[in-house]
Amino acid sequence: MWLILALCSAIFAGFVSVLGKRGMANVPSNLAAAIRSAVALALAWGLVLVSGVGSQLASLTPPVLFALVISGLATGASWLMYFKALKLGRVTQVVAIDRTSLLFTGMFAIVFLGESNNLFFKLAGLGLVFAGTLILVWQGGAMNGAGFAWLPWALGSMGFAVATTILAKVALGSVDSTLATAVRTIVVVLVATGIALSKGEFKGMVGLGSRSFLFLWLSGLATGASWLCYFGALKLGQVSLVAPIDKLSIVFAAVLAYAFLGEKVSKRGLLGLAVMVAGTFVLVL
Repeated sequence: MWLILALCSAIFAGFVSVLGKRGMANVPSNLAAAIRSAVALALAWGLVLVSGVGSQLASLTPPVLFALVISGLATGASWLMYFKALKLGRVTQVVAIDRTSLLFTGMFAIVFLGESNNLFFKLAGLGLVFAGTLILVWQGGAMNGAGFAWLPWALGSMGFAVATTILAKVALGSVDSTLATAVRTIVVVLVATGIALSKGEFKGMVGLGSRSFLFLWLSGLATGASWLCYFGALKLGQVSLVAPIDKLSIVFAAVLAYAFLGEKVSKRGLLGLAVMVAGTFVLVL
């Protein structure tokens, strides 16, 4: 079951990147993150109400609640940086850097969570994914005049993504994954909204076109669905196996970016994608 959930998470995450890019054409990145997070919040709590797991709220212990809150803060920081990078750079490259979090997440899970079974395949797979990412990011002729202004933001997003996964795994041992996602998303919304307010970006809501709002709304739905599937998979499976499957979202993002944004991937970029996919399959052997 964790495998199906992880694959669904990857598919939805691919849509998040492309829909978010389309929706941010004339929208500040922090405001876009706040809108998307609010939609994801509504989806998450709607599922909590439907599934009836809200009754578990009263049983959340302080350590678990603390881990969820810190995980939510890390998620908020990660997504704010991610969409800033996405606004400045190309979808495929930004997603590739963000997905290098897999390397550090996998190593952390092996060393600190004791997920050392099939260690050779895991290390080989992580190495291939990292190599494929480097090939993809520095693919020939792909900068399109954008330079590397997006890179620090993408690296920051990647670092916080690692913290998100590890903290969430700690908390998921004693709480339903849907409820955990809903609680974390409250924190994400507060972070994104607070930053957007502090920068006066909500003034841009007045001139937000229906087309941009639609894409951001759809991106928010995809975000919520991706998070729900990912943390559901994380509760059932090992971090070092779930994370690699989820990172296949870069393949879906690349296909969608080509189809809807016209972002072509060079031959070197295709090689990078192929190496990343091969590494993922090695990891799950």
